[in-house]
Amino acid sequence: MVADLNAAAFSPAICPLLVVKVGSSLLVQPDGGVRRNWLETLVADISDRHQVGQRIIIVSSGAIALGARRMGFDKGGRASLADAQAAASVGQIILSGIWAELLATQSLAAAQMLVTLDDLEDRRRYLNIAATLDRLLGAGAVPVINENDSVATEEIRFGDNDRLAARVAQAAGASGVILLSDVDGLYDRPPHHPDAVLLPLVEKIDGHVRIMVAEGSSSGMGSGGMASKLDAADIATRAGIGLAICSGLRNHPLAALDAGGPSTFFAPRAGGSARKSWLGGRLTVKGRIRVDDGAIRALQAGSSLLPAGALSVDGEFKRGDVIDISAEDGVAVARGLSEYDALDAARICGHRTAELGAILGTVPRSVLVHRDQLVLL
Repeated sequence: MVADLNAAAFSPAICPLLVVKVGSSLLVQPDGGVRRNWLETLVADISDRHQVGQRIIIVSSGAIALGARRMGFDKGGRASLADAQAAASVGQIILSGIWAELLATQSLAAAQMLVTLDDLEDRRRYLNIAATLDRLLGAGAVPVINENDSVATEEIRFGDNDRLAARVAQAAGASGVILLSDVDGLYDRPPHHPDAVLLPLVEKIDGHVRIMVAEGSSSGMGSGGMASKLDAADIATRAGIGLAICSGLRNHPLAALDAGGPSTFFAPRAGGSARKSWLGGRLTVKGRIRVDDGAIRALQAGSSLLPAGALSVDGEFKRGDVIDISAEDGVAVARGLSEYDALDAARICGHRTAELGAILGTVPRSVLVHRDQLVLL
């Protein structure tokens, strides 16, 4: 039953636009060469889906590994940031050429897009990416997306392409994401354990699921591991997008999933607004406001955050910046756009609305974060 659900969720009838993420460990051999024969089977799967009307976006790793091999860099090109950026700039040409060549054999045009974390965290650039993807897909092209590792630093990096795939799916309005991995999916304990059981369906990403991942259920290679895949699933499902983790070690991996191959399917949540999905999926925030239990209950009931329920302010942020709202123990419960700069927000913490004018000397906004600009986590 669950296998049928997985296959149906990603069928062209239900999922007209699909994001497929391919990790380095699947695309590149340990010696730095390309797994070309396997890649040809994946491209054949993509072509089959295109012919029945489904559009595909590929999120592809591998540039650093390919560039390091070409340039002879040690440690796979990751000995230093400079090596990684240089390897990426060389490898990205190789990577895009491989995709363009193989897609062309199926009469499909490849379109390259390189993005950084900032490109998808900034609302205007996020919408520009969405518009470009829409035009490319409408013209029948297959976008091939990777993080722009040649310029990205730690401060502006996704760090893995799992979360990038989920954010791209949000921007493009995709219905599904498939993360091709080197394991069959999420297990209830480390996959090598003799009693490990594959979880075919995860309906809610809660503390229990995260504990399982923390205890060692991870994929074997690449920069992400299972923790990043869980983050990607959280981003995707929060936006109403189904996500599956399945093995890419077998040939024709998409056809194998269609046939009921093993996987873990993360069921999408009921969809909210596009803006709130963007807020909930952000990976960076400018600051934090800690609130009391009464404020948390009010937020969960659909209210805005009032100054009276705020306890303290952390970080340096301006009005309109994205901030987290957290409980007293620091656990984030919501995220939204601040109506105040950090300094003024700190001055009015704990005060009633009627007191704000005397504190600030102006006619103030009545809330710290408005409910229309807020999403629960």
